[in-house]
Amino acid sequence: MAKILVVDDSPTQLTNLVKIVESQGHSVVTATNGMEGVDKAREEQPDLILMDVVMPELNGFQATRKITRDPSTEKIPVILVTTKDQETDKVWGERQGAFGYVVKPPVEAELVAMINKALG
Repeated sequence: MAKILVVDDSPTQLTNLVKIVESQGHSVVTATNGMEGVDKAREEQPDLILMDVVMPELNGFQATRKITRDPSTEKIPVILVTTKDQETDKVWGERQGAFGYVVKPPVEAELVAMINKALG
């Protein structure tokens, strides 16, 4: 069982992602914006982060960059889970240090496979 941080400003999306993660037996910590996500990553030291991109304060690309470039959190894989479905968005996400990229609404089997891959 892993501890997974889910960061999303949409209550509906957050609930759906939490449900998927918990159905796999993992524990969940949540944040509702990018800045809170960065803070929770530092505090909680989760095994994995699922990060939305379009959020207030700090978007998911910015938050991912902060997490993957901070020595205290750089080893935590970040999977971007977003409505942004352009190839340029995926490339930009990878450049920020994201481990993977899943387009919303996520196909549960694909998301679970990506989570398992990230957790090794």
